[in-house]
Amino acid sequence: MNHLRAILALPFTVLVIIPTILLSATGTINIGWSLAMPLSFAPPIIGLFFIGAGLTMMYKTIALFARVGKGTLAPWEPPQKLVVHGIYRHVRNPMITGVFAILLGETILSGSRGLLIWFGLFVLINAIYIPFSEEPRLARRFGEDYLRYKRNVPRWIPRVQPWDLS
Repeated sequence: MNHLRAILALPFTVLVIIPTILLSATGTINIGWSLAMPLSFAPPIIGLFFIGAGLTMMYKTIALFARVGKGTLAPWEPPQKLVVHGIYRHVRNPMITGVFAILLGETILSGSRGLLIWFGLFVLINAIYIPFSEEPRLARRFGEDYLRYKRNVPRWIPRVQPWDLS
């Protein structure tokens, strides 16, 4: 139940509620971007690819937080243990990377400038919040283990080879 509350409060708001409000307010959805056939298939295919990749990252993150970290994705009920397994060996913030991918996919799929602005704003907010608030908190909680992890695993763009924990 705690995971469901965290999902509804955070990613659901960012990925469903705000985009729905923006699309309703602007009334502009341009699937295919008015491109000539067969190019008009490209934006939906690319958009759905990003959405699928983002959902996969979110699922893996939530599962690892519950199973390994003994917590949720919500800042008010964070994992009790530092999670450096699975997808976390490729990227430090797979949940945010997943949300970025989904927002980008929604933007590409819909062809909406409003969603493009929301995507940019959300990236900017996280580009400020994560290094200046979340990462110092994690360093205080988990000490040298987190600092070593931070030095070896990128924040948002996954590394191809998983980080070797040894």
